[in-house]
Amino acid sequence: MNVPHHIAIVMDGNGRWATRRFLPRVAGHKQGVEALRRCVTACADRGVGVLTVFAFSSENWNRPVEEVSGLMDLMVVALGREVPKLSKDGVRLHFVGERGGLSEKIVAGLVQAEAATAHNTRLVLNVCFNYGGRWDIARAAAQLVARGEPLTEINLDRAMALAHVPDPDLFIRTGGEQRLSNFLLWQGAYSELFFTDRLWPEFDEAALDEAIAAYQQRERRFGQTSSQLAGGAGRDRQAA
Repeated sequence: MNVPHHIAIVMDGNGRWATRRFLPRVAGHKQGVEALRRCVTACADRGVGVLTVFAFSSENWNRPVEEVSGLMDLMVVALGREVPKLSKDGVRLHFVGERGGLSEKIVAGLVQAEAATAHNTRLVLNVCFNYGGRWDIARAAAQLVARGEPLTEINLDRAMALAHVPDPDLFIRTGGEQRLSNFLLWQGAYSELFFTDRLWPEFDEAALDEAIAAYQQRERRFGQTSSQLAGGAGRDRQAA
């Protein structure tokens, strides 16, 4: 069966997972790191080539100060603890998002993590941190204007923050919500959407397999008809 090459995930529900257990919200984010570790391993084992996750949105700065501070501290800890294992497992890290609002310590950690895993080829892990889809599009457009290049679809696509990988085949959101929340607005134009009520800390290998199985039942037409695909005229936009 066809396994999606690129999976994107909105990792939603950490706070609710913690609240239901009468724990501070940051405890849910810590469990979310554990779930991400499981998901990375499972994706690599299943032959997924790219995994992109929404770790911290540009809107998350509006959350309570103590939660934002806890998330920043958790990022520092996770970088120190997880990067060596990810590198050993053949995972290449990319951090996508605006770095101007981050501390020097976090930025240095992101740069070091990318450099330490740059040689790996088993799985590309894009971590969207301080990221927003509208920011991504505006940034790409501004770069083209600054270079004097025309604002065409092809040029914008090449200037986007995820230009180093194909667009997502499968877009998963946990936590029961059914919206994009400003995540990969450009890249997700033709992604297959899968929503689950599972909170992110509860997302495991079985949940990933459920999403992949649902994806495998979809017919991806990219604007064409079923008869065109059956006749061999279909062409995946990613291969164009």
